[in-house]
Amino acid sequence: MVDEASMEAIIERVESELHNIDLFRGSVVEFFETHPDLTRSPQIVHSVKSRMKDLQHLREKIQRRSSTENPITPENIFDRITDIAGVRVLHLFQVQFTQIHSAINQKLDSQDWVLYEQPKAYTWDPESQEFFRSQNLEVTLRESLYTSIHYVIKPRANSPVSCEIQVRTLFEEIWGETAHLVNYPEPTDSVTCREQIGVLARLVGAGSRLADLIWRTHSDEKTAHEDSN
Repeated sequence: MVDEASMEAIIERVESELHNIDLFRGSVVEFFETHPDLTRSPQIVHSVKSRMKDLQHLREKIQRRSSTENPITPENIFDRITDIAGVRVLHLFQVQFTQIHSAINQKLDSQDWVLYEQPKAYTWDPESQEFFRSQNLEVTLRESLYTSIHYVIKPRANSPVSCEIQVRTLFEEIWGETAHLVNYPEPTDSVTCREQIGVLARLVGAGSRLADLIWRTHSDEKTAHEDSN
């Protein structure tokens, strides 16, 4: 438990960097919304959402994350909480992730962004697990049925400023938003809701695969038609 005086000191430290964090968040959003390889037709990035974490929610997260053995302090707050700024990149088809991942890696290779930690792919689906591993991503299986890829980036290695990027399909976004409403920050006590969230996850997985199949079929037929002319 973080006492009131310590919490206020932590929040004061966060507030001193909020402007810089928000500027970085805005630049990350602009990167995805204007990148020529991601916005050309057919469009790779469907839409981009972003937010700055509400300070009350930040206080609650600090209380959950802090412990006597490993306390959160004004000195380590930006190492312990790295999603004060968050950007969510949504796309229609799983295969499109390859191009988004490539664009992010190009930004890292140019050293315009620096990774705070290695990207992680969270999933419950064995097929998605194999796909993410083929992209050289560390994969974590989640019993919560959550699916998303997370990157934590900084403008430079020694900066307190960071931004969490989440990349997921629109189907996965529907599941995530639904589950978040009833199952976060504390899991729901409702057995019925937990079962229904599980059913929705499986429908989302099937929907994502069907959408990918439709896209592949369309692309193949379009290519065949162009080759015949």
